[in-house]
Amino acid sequence: MNSEISYRLLAVLLAALSALGPFSIDTYLPSFLEIGAKLQASPWEVQQTLTAYMLPFTVMTLWHGAISDAYGRRRMILGAMVLFALASLGCALANSIQMLWLMRALQGVTAGAGLVVGRAVVRDVYQGPEAQRLMAHVAIMFALAPAVAPILGGWLHTWFGWRSVFLFMAFSALSLFVACRALLPETLPPAARQPLNAPYLLGAYKGVMSSLPFQAACLAVSCNFLGFFIYVTSAPVFLIRHLGVSETGFFWLFGPAMAGMMCGAWLSGRLAGRCSAPRLLLLAYALMGLGVAVDLGVSFLRPPGLPWSVIHLFIYNLGMALSMPTLTLLALDRFPLQRGLAASCQAFLQSGVNTLAAAALVPLLWGSVGHLALGTLAMWSLGGLFSYGFFRLSLPRLPQRE
Repeated sequence: MNSEISYRLLAVLLAALSALGPFSIDTYLPSFLEIGAKLQASPWEVQQTLTAYMLPFTVMTLWHGAISDAYGRRRMILGAMVLFALASLGCALANSIQMLWLMRALQGVTAGAGLVVGRAVVRDVYQGPEAQRLMAHVAIMFALAPAVAPILGGWLHTWFGWRSVFLFMAFSALSLFVACRALLPETLPPAARQPLNAPYLLGAYKGVMSSLPFQAACLAVSCNFLGFFIYVTSAPVFLIRHLGVSETGFFWLFGPAMAGMMCGAWLSGRLAGRCSAPRLLLLAYALMGLGVAVDLGVSFLRPPGLPWSVIHLFIYNLGMALSMPTLTLLALDRFPLQRGLAASCQAFLQSGVNTLAAAALVPLLWGSVGHLALGTLAMWSLGGLFSYGFFRLSLPRLPQRE
């Protein structure tokens, strides 16, 4: 590895960069009602600020990795942080819901750069179990952001109003710019870079996206995460309407959920190199299944209430986070010479699924806790099928992982 940065410092930087995307969603969730009141917007119009953010986020994930493959990882990250800070400032100054949609879209253009390029950086500097451990350690710290973000957003909303939330996002991006400029080395030497031209990119994207094992691994990660993400995008309704908490009580959802993610990521790091990928994923899906069973039981056998209605989030996310580093690396390992581009395609598929869910699926589910539980059951089932499909398609061609 490049001697200019330590393992721990790299993990912290990559976790912070990766967390910027979900942080941009979770921090302003407690402000939904005030945004609607101040900008004279309906709940549906405020909900579409998520869609306005996630659509360009999804599209741009196809380009972040390719640009970093051509011009380097560091340059891509620094430029993205500056542009994200400017877009966040625009959100804070928005005087209409349409203006907020536009600025949220500009946020989405750059917010995924840290997540996509960060995955490529891991593979630039580490291989095998070491890469899995770094991914797991990044995930542990990454999990802190969604736990802290809505709490911080609720405090900012209560003390200073909804605009302060976006000012804080701008400050966070500028802080990351300063930290990366001072501490993050370039991990992709010029000799290893790939050309950024249309014929090459079309061929490369076609090769990656047409790989059935790659698709299966990416969709497995997406469905696993979506089993939790439907609660994130439903948080204002789930917590305030169904469970009766205030705007500062979002920790009831994100606290147990992120504790589960941290424990799962820690367990993934401990098992790296000690447990084969199929066995690790079998354990992960068993844990997620237990969480689904608890969710269904609580949702249909008793009225909504705390803490029972959120216990399943810890169990489910424990299994989900255990599976994520392994599935992510299995997908990237299929294209060792195009890791940045493969990471872009991976993020595109995952964020595309999340975008569709936020825009179309979640509004159909948030009417009752039972519907949300059934949504999680469906996502867990699909995730398991896609993981099984990955090994059926590619396991004979993979080296044994014992």
